[in-house]
Amino acid sequence: MKRALAIAAVSFATLLPAAAAPPQPPAEEQKLERDIYKELVETNTSQSVGDTAAAAKEMAARLIAAGIPKADVQVFEPAAKRGDLVARLRGTGKRKPILLMAHIDVVEAKREDWTTDPYKLVEKDGYFYGRGTSDDKYMASAWVSMLSRMAREHYKPDRDLILVLETDEEISDSHTYGIQWLIKNHKDLLQAEFAINEGAEVAMHDGKVLWNGIQTTEKLFQSYWLEVKNPGGHSSLPRKDNAIYELADALARLEQLQFPVELNATTRAYFEKLATIEHGQLASDMASVVSAKPDPKAIERLSALPPYNAQLRTTCTPTRLEGGHADNALPQVARAMVNCRILPGHSPDEVQKQLEKALADAKIVVTPAGKDVTSAPAQVDPEFLAAVTAVSAKFWPGVPALPSMSTGATDGRFLRNIGIPCYGHGGLAADIDDFRAHGKDERVPVQSFFDGQEYLYELVKQLSS
Repeated sequence: MKRALAIAAVSFATLLPAAAAPPQPPAEEQKLERDIYKELVETNTSQSVGDTAAAAKEMAARLIAAGIPKADVQVFEPAAKRGDLVARLRGTGKRKPILLMAHIDVVEAKREDWTTDPYKLVEKDGYFYGRGTSDDKYMASAWVSMLSRMAREHYKPDRDLILVLETDEEISDSHTYGIQWLIKNHKDLLQAEFAINEGAEVAMHDGKVLWNGIQTTEKLFQSYWLEVKNPGGHSSLPRKDNAIYELADALARLEQLQFPVELNATTRAYFEKLATIEHGQLASDMASVVSAKPDPKAIERLSALPPYNAQLRTTCTPTRLEGGHADNALPQVARAMVNCRILPGHSPDEVQKQLEKALADAKIVVTPAGKDVTSAPAQVDPEFLAAVTAVSAKFWPGVPALPSMSTGATDGRFLRNIGIPCYGHGGLAADIDDFRAHGKDERVPVQSFFDGQEYLYELVKQLSS
């Protein structure tokens, strides 16, 4: 998941009351939850050597063993070692289904980079370590554990519960083996009133729970190559129009590019809510940015904080550099990858034109590295919000639900584009200063793992009974 947290350490943490101990599942359920989690984490599902089809089959076997009929558990293999799972816990049909979604692929992790083996679930120091522990095998295991538990309990919801575990989210489903393949080939299996997906978690700081996020929209992921070509030559005869110099000058100009502030319904509500629970200059700045006449100084201060800057505007930043072909030759090509996170409502073509204008050099050729798919924001269903509020109060008393926009991208956008509202809502409490998804030593707190599993179990029951 491209799931950059749109939050920062906030000073109101010390003002919040300590949360009561959340409800806990039975001990035997906790053991099964851990076993499912371990099996998923220890099944390598990276792009290079991983096998999401194997992971999908493992989870299918778990569901069937719990009592869900084989006919309601389907594994699809669009390509070798690429797999998706669609399973259904049947209800009375009184209401439209809920779709429970997670991806089972992970980004690459190298053993030499990690303190622990990234493809082993390691429990130490109060954390579960492993690639995918947070992104997104926590949620995948939560859904499998929950449906298995409900099947064993002979729970009969008033609506079908549809589980979708899909592949290739981490590469934006660029080969169309994941959610897009399911939509194209089995759209009938996905029809639901709304979906719950990754995208927002429970924010903590210094051990205090701050808010419970509900992601309703997300930025568009789009990368561009900036490329300069040159005849090159012998390095003993340097020339002023060195392609690397020209690219470096262009990147310096790009550094000065700042897109305008633009709030949407979600980010406006986000800052309005935070302004009421923050204090001091930060609260004042947040109140100003949502006012009729925002103070430029307030915008400047918020823009200096990367998590809030990402909520205010489209952002573009270089992420890769390539240039030259030999130590003793002038570069014939130099290029940089620039990754943009585009606000909803704007297109890659529009942003490309703004990049070209900022670079102001016809020698710099800007080329999109593929084109991603955007989606309109989802409106939060009142029933969903009421359920989140009620169940949150049992786990984290006094903690508000906070609307959010993911600065990363999820597969929820594909569902929104076929008319299924999708909410990012994971229930996993983690410190906002310890975000390790996609990075070294990815981890989640052990207690948060079990709390989150029980939270999602109770939330879905609230929504389906």
